[in-house]
Amino acid sequence: MARTATIVRETSESKVELSLDLDGTGKTDIETSVPFYNHMMTALGKHSLIDLKIRASGDTDIDVHHTVEDTAIVFGEALKQALGDKRGIRRFADATVPLDEALARAVVDISGRPYAVCIGEPEGFEYAMIGGHFTGSLVRHVMESIAFHADLCLHMTVLAGRDPHHIAEAEFKALARALRFAVEPDPRIAGIIPSTKGAL
Repeated sequence: MARTATIVRETSESKVELSLDLDGTGKTDIETSVPFYNHMMTALGKHSLIDLKIRASGDTDIDVHHTVEDTAIVFGEALKQALGDKRGIRRFADATVPLDEALARAVVDISGRPYAVCIGEPEGFEYAMIGGHFTGSLVRHVMESIAFHADLCLHMTVLAGRDPHHIAEAEFKALARALRFAVEPDPRIAGIIPSTKGAL
């Protein structure tokens, strides 16, 4: 069966239309109305090999927070929907990704139990304005929103970094690579749910 999902979410603050295919090639078509976020979500799709199309708009005249958050929520929901009962997936994965001086590690468990631990961002990173609109604090918020709405456990650790752009991009790419392997079918357990409980 195709592991795909399409979700439309509309509130008074934003409208998000998102489609994904877990078994894609990393083809992306992203327009969130937040340029740096476009860059990050493009990297997420490209390096996870998840085909991803996003159209998002919102009250960015106030702040980009709502549009960024709601896009992350919808991505998480679509990921959960596309995974179905998670039968035959690898489930656990980790990835450590450098970007020049920055280094980030993501560890994921497609567990059905949402949890997020994000540590190591340098002091002041949360206040950095990246690309003129996107604050460093939004990186952690995106990670948490994805984890909670996809029902996965995520540990994100920034191991090194100075430039806010590099740090953020390393985090998104690390998540992408970890997701690539976690959602991948494992031929050794084809048709089996990888849990002692029999459910995820």
